[in-house]
Amino acid sequence: MKSKTLSILLAFTAMPVLSQQNVEPNSSPELSSEKVIIENSIDEKTTAQQAVTDEKIAKVPTALQWMQRLSYSIRNLNFDSSFVVVKNNRAEPYRWLHGIDEGNDLELMTLLNGPRKESVRVNDNVSYFNSNLHPYTVKADAISGPIPVAFSGDIEKLQQSYDFVSVGKSRILGRPAQLIRLESRDKQRFGYWLWLDVQSGLLLKAALIDRNGDLLEQIQFTHLTITEKSSETLNQLLVAELPSTLIVSQQVPELHWQVSWLPSGFELVNTKRNRLAGINQQVESLMFNDGLVDISVYVSQTSEANRPMTVNQAGATVLLSQLRDGYEINVVGQIPADTAKAIADSVSFN
Repeated sequence: MKSKTLSILLAFTAMPVLSQQNVEPNSSPELSSEKVIIENSIDEKTTAQQAVTDEKIAKVPTALQWMQRLSYSIRNLNFDSSFVVVKNNRAEPYRWLHGIDEGNDLELMTLLNGPRKESVRVNDNVSYFNSNLHPYTVKADAISGPIPVAFSGDIEKLQQSYDFVSVGKSRILGRPAQLIRLESRDKQRFGYWLWLDVQSGLLLKAALIDRNGDLLEQIQFTHLTITEKSSETLNQLLVAELPSTLIVSQQVPELHWQVSWLPSGFELVNTKRNRLAGINQQVESLMFNDGLVDISVYVSQTSEANRPMTVNQAGATVLLSQLRDGYEINVVGQIPADTAKAIADSVSFN
């Protein structure tokens, strides 16, 4: 329609010069009214097109809305899925199921290769089965495993430490997927790239990226089925005999050391004092969390002399160790090595 309007204007411009000379400016009411009508038509169409564009933009979900939908879908949909965790050229396959049956919230996550490693959740009771440990149950509303608990929790809390960026669409597991990037605000932690299923909002792929944009580890889903009802496998958990719930002491041990620096957003979530089996050595620890990442700091007395710091990394997980002032300090977490060093250096003793 714009080209038609432009042709009309060119037609007026191309009128014979003699005719233009015979007409004084503004002397033809007919010509002036036609020009006003054309200009008003252009303005009206431009306004209408802008309104349509604004409406389309308003309908496009924001990155925050995509993340909120992920959290909702994990907690409310009935699904049966499989995924592979890839790090250090190793692949660990898992099966993950979730369902709601007559108001009961059920979840199962199983490692498919190697010794038994299985987690079961019935409402707010999570039971862990490991071939190397006695099975036990703890009070929790999510399974602690390869899928970060934060993805089904308070998404807005993550915005204190991460910027959410909606990048674009791609195809994962044969399904249209929306890519959302979680970028560290202070560059003291790694970033996450998440591919979410456009149809259901569930996770299809996740990648941990360092500050250079290099891949550290990833989760790739290989199967996803969404159903109206909870699977029979999950429903059987309601009648299964599960381990008794551990009684966790509410008494917080008093430590004679503290961590003086942490990246913004990390909060203390646990304080422990344990003795290592076999060597009867006491180890104290503090655990911090920013909503997505856990950082643990372990401190124990030692008679060894001071030695240079050592750093080991498996995928995105860093283990930094240093000996100083008669103490061994270890920092473990999915954080950059220089962040772990700054945390270890900030440990001070009373």
